[in-house]
Amino acid sequence: MRIVGGKFKGRKFNPPAKNWPTRPTTDFSKEALFNILNNTWDFDGMKVLDLFGGTGNHSYEFISRGCNDVTYVDKFGGCVSFVKQTAKTLDIEDKINIIRGDVFKFIETTNLKFDYIFCGPPYPLPRLADLPDLIFKHELLNEEGWAVVEHNAIHDFNSHEHFFDERKYGGTIFSFFR
Repeated sequence: MRIVGGKFKGRKFNPPAKNWPTRPTTDFSKEALFNILNNTWDFDGMKVLDLFGGTGNHSYEFISRGCNDVTYVDKFGGCVSFVKQTAKTLDIEDKINIIRGDVFKFIETTNLKFDYIFCGPPYPLPRLADLPDLIFKHELLNEEGWAVVEHNAIHDFNSHEHFFDERKYGGTIFSFFR
C-alpha cells in the first residue's frame, strides 16, 4: 500500500494483513479515482467519511492532499489499531477521527454531514446494495456532496436515483452518487 499523491506521496505501509477481513483498493484504481476527485474538489476544507476504512488507505490519501477533517469507521480491531499507529507515525492524529464500530450503526446514529463519503465494503457484504439508500435516507451528504461505493460487477447502481457516474478499473468498480 502506498500513498499516491500529496505531501506523503510515495510513502509505503505494510499492514499486518494476514487473515484480515480487508481488500485494499489497488494503487492503480485509487490513483484513477483521485485523478477524478482532483479535477472536482479542493481538498482543503473538505469533510470526508471513510466507511469500511480498513487499512486507512483512502483516509491517508485525503489527508496527504490537504484534507484536515476525515472520519474513519471500521469494526475490525486490527485495522483500527493499525490506522491509529499510522496516524501517529504520520503525525496526523488531529486530522482523523478514528471510530471502531459497525458502519451501519454509525450511518443510522451520526448527526454529521460530509462533503465526500467513500464506502469500500467487502464485496460479499450482504447489505452492500443498501449503502447508497442509507446514506441519502440519513442525509449524510452536504448539499453538493458525493458518495462513492467501491464494488464488483455483481452490483449495478446505474438505475439508482442519485447515481451519476461509474468507473471500472479491472474488477474494481466505483459508482458515484450525489
